[in-house]
Amino acid sequence: MIENAQLIGLSRQIALQRQMDVVANNIANLNTTGFKAEQILFEEYVMPVARNKDFPTLDQPLSYVQDWATIHDLAGGAIVQTGNELDVALNGDGFFAVQTPAGERWTRAGSFLLNSQGTLVDQSGNPVLGVGGPITFGAEETGITIGADGAVSSSAGPKGQLRIVEFSNPQVLVREGSNLFSGGQPQVATRTRAMQGHLERSNVSGVAEMAEMIRVQRAYESVASLAQKQDDMRRSAIQRLGDANA
Repeated sequence: MIENAQLIGLSRQIALQRQMDVVANNIANLNTTGFKAEQILFEEYVMPVARNKDFPTLDQPLSYVQDWATIHDLAGGAIVQTGNELDVALNGDGFFAVQTPAGERWTRAGSFLLNSQGTLVDQSGNPVLGVGGPITFGAEETGITIGADGAVSSSAGPKGQLRIVEFSNPQVLVREGSNLFSGGQPQVATRTRAMQGHLERSNVSGVAEMAEMIRVQRAYESVASLAQKQDDMRRSAIQRLGDANA
């Protein structure tokens, strides 16, 4: 019985440790442009073959804790005005498309730059994709404008259109480093509008995440205390058994 209780407690500790990692990552990205928070879904895992002579029947189910999945919180973050012509926020569920060495990736971070070749890139240097490929400006071009539909122009005239994509089920996207997502079946955006001179802030709530971190830490300490008490009980039982046989 003690062994069963310890195993159940251990499964809870493992789940809480994973949850703490997710909360810590959310807090670390509190000020990351376009960052989307994560949450963990837990489920009951029933082990049906626990046995003990004190059970009414030999087999009794035991309920363990399992972190079943990590989901993306894709709620929109606050949109702030910056006035920078290369800052673009997305009003809607869409994503920007960027070209990385590993292939196309998706992001909500619209803090763009021009590299030394005049190509529009993200903060990691990945080219931002237009409908026909990367968008490049000449050194003499000025007055870059980006319309609500993603159409890009400058003093030299039309330059292309930002490739903005949407997903029927964005939860299938896989989070990668540098604030990027991969996977999914991208579709042409129909419900998303670009906002030049604005940025979308992280949707992480600092107060809520700090409260969650405290709750997780207290739960972990509670389970650890229970495990310590069970260990003390086992040690005491072994010692008494030894004294009785002496």
